Amino acid sequence: MTAIEKNPLLSTGRLPAFSEIRPEHTEPALDYLLSEARTTVEVLSESKGEHHWDSLAKPLEDLDERLSRAWSPISHLHAVADTTQLREAYNTCLPKLSEHIVELTQNERLFEGYTSIANGAQFGTLSQAQQKSVQNAVRDFKLAGVELDAARKRRFKSVAARLSELSSKFTENVLDATQGWKKHITNPEELSGLPSSTRELARDIAKREGLDGWVFTLEAPCYVPVITYADDAALRYEMYEASTTRSSDQGPDAGHWDNSDVIDEILTLRHEKATLLGFNNFAEFSLATKMARNTDEVLTFLNNLVRRAKPVAESDLDELKQYVAEFHAVEHLDAWDIPYYSEKLREHCYQITQEELRPYFPIDRVLDGLFVVANHLFGLTIKRVPGADVWNPQVDLYSIHDADGELRGEFYLDLYARPHKRGGAWMGECVARKRDGDEVQTPVAFVVCNFTPPVGGKPAQLTHDEVSTLFHEFGHALHHILTLVDYSSVAGINGVAWDAVELPSQLMENWCWEPQTIALISSHQETGETLPAALFERALKARNFQAGMKMIRQLEFALFDFRLHLEELPRHDGRVQEILARVRRDVAVVHPPSFNRFAHSFSHIFGGGYAAGYYSYLWSEVLSCDAFSLFEETGVFERKTGLNFLRSVLEQGGTRDAMDLFIEFRGREPSIEALLRYSGINREANRERDA
Repeated sequence: MTAIEKNPLLSTGRLPAFSEIRPEHTEPALDYLLSEARTTVEVLSESKGEHHWDSLAKPLEDLDERLSRAWSPISHLHAVADTTQLREAYNTCLPKLSEHIVELTQNERLFEGYTSIANGAQFGTLSQAQQKSVQNAVRDFKLAGVELDAARKRRFKSVAARLSELSSKFTENVLDATQGWKKHITNPEELSGLPSSTRELARDIAKREGLDGWVFTLEAPCYVPVITYADDAALRYEMYEASTTRSSDQGPDAGHWDNSDVIDEILTLRHEKATLLGFNNFAEFSLATKMARNTDEVLTFLNNLVRRAKPVAESDLDELKQYVAEFHAVEHLDAWDIPYYSEKLREHCYQITQEELRPYFPIDRVLDGLFVVANHLFGLTIKRVPGADVWNPQVDLYSIHDADGELRGEFYLDLYARPHKRGGAWMGECVARKRDGDEVQTPVAFVVCNFTPPVGGKPAQLTHDEVSTLFHEFGHALHHILTLVDYSSVAGINGVAWDAVELPSQLMENWCWEPQTIALISSHQETGETLPAALFERALKARNFQAGMKMIRQLEFALFDFRLHLEELPRHDGRVQEILARVRRDVAVVHPPSFNRFAHSFSHIFGGGYAAGYYSYLWSEVLSCDAFSLFEETGVFERKTGLNFLRSVLEQGGTRDAMDLFIEFRGREPSIEALLRYSGINREANRERDA
């Protein structure tokens, strides 16, 4: 075996050897794999005769899966354990990978081969998964410009490579800006109102920095409690300004890690990419792989929700203003005041806060309860895998077995915020399911959150909002792991319409609000008592607190994203802010200060996969709420309904259209009424339900 073949990234083993991965491994491994891939593509391109699955599609699937398995741990470490050396290696490799993908999908001979399979007499003998894989491939060849002339192909290739680089740069700027700002406090009076858990975390950060007192960062476990609980308005303002101006031309770090030019170039190149393919704009291009049929359907969906939600949001804001004027003698609310006084109002109305719930949700109890819920619904057994090779001591690996004891897959769980880790929460693919003869490669997922780590010698404790986040990401992992599809291109979440991919994750959140679940996931850190019924009842009543304002904020994000990619304004400084201002005039009830640069850290659309697709969260929520209404009808822990969802949705991957899968489970097309009821927008329906 040659030295290059000993590279751990080229291992055919199922799990990456994280302890052996080094930045210097990445480029030679990728070069080796790409060289191997080009040789395979050349052979396949030159093959004569009739094409079929085994002669063309399968070897290309195998090629793509091997490359993905090698690149996945590098991409993942870039997000959760970033270093200067790894970042440099990652960014050196990224253009090579992008070039390979475009070369592959612009290969006319391969396109002709897939087209001949799709149109051939043997197509009907393929399995449903194979047929969908071929159909998706034909579509993706076209979306990669295979039918363009030579000059336009070259330009498309250049645009695609540059967009990959810009997306990476955007994400790195946000990470650097988030971790580049810190607030050092030595006067304890400035900490008034902050929960003890937040103070302890800030003290631990200070110790890590070699400082006395407390250090606050812009990471969620610090930022959210400060903006929500700090009595010091100046502190709230300082952190709000720093957070909302990250990686921009405004704020305390103005010009550092500035994403202004990055955003402008991304939007320009996305528009060019779409028009090269004959689309009018990038929004149309984006919908080519989604459930929504056209841009008018998306805008009608979003504007209909605006029409329903905005009066409720206005009522929410009026209620807040009246409360603040009456009980706090405050006549004007700034953006950094709204979370603070909203929490005061929540406590006033419902006698409950998120921090009051935190001691009842120690992480081990929550995980045990989550796994019991998965067992009740789907017959799963989930256990920690001891001695697993991981990238951080706080990371664990878990296995999932089905009711017959068969291993269905595994997932890594990385729960806590730390330096050099991207913010937010997500599920990522580590290994995809595939079959090779009698051998089945079981899938593996990454489940990543950024919760408050254990502090003060105590186990980590979650707010109920964080519990909901964990259930959400676990739902994504189930979708990836429980697939029974044998072809990686349509297994798990692969091949699933992007505006339906949130269905399983959003569905799982509903069980956080069920009394039976609360009994499973709660245990007070000191007394061991489960969450008292009276306290849970108050939390339940507060569930839809300021529901209108919450939904309007999501609609603001979704419409901004979609219109940004739909409306091609002349290229000029400030065009992004101009569209955002238009959306806010039409939609928002809370208008932030002029220095706010929300778009500059909107990683979902500039660093992730949600460009012209952020509406997917609301679109999928229609599906998830309506799906959960069936569980309500049959019993929320009814195994038969859970197995029906498992077989109709989770096991199917991307083998069939998302609407067909939903109808198979629900028995009809989705209705928006469940979303309006569960989200608190249809308040009459909620009152009738609660009566």
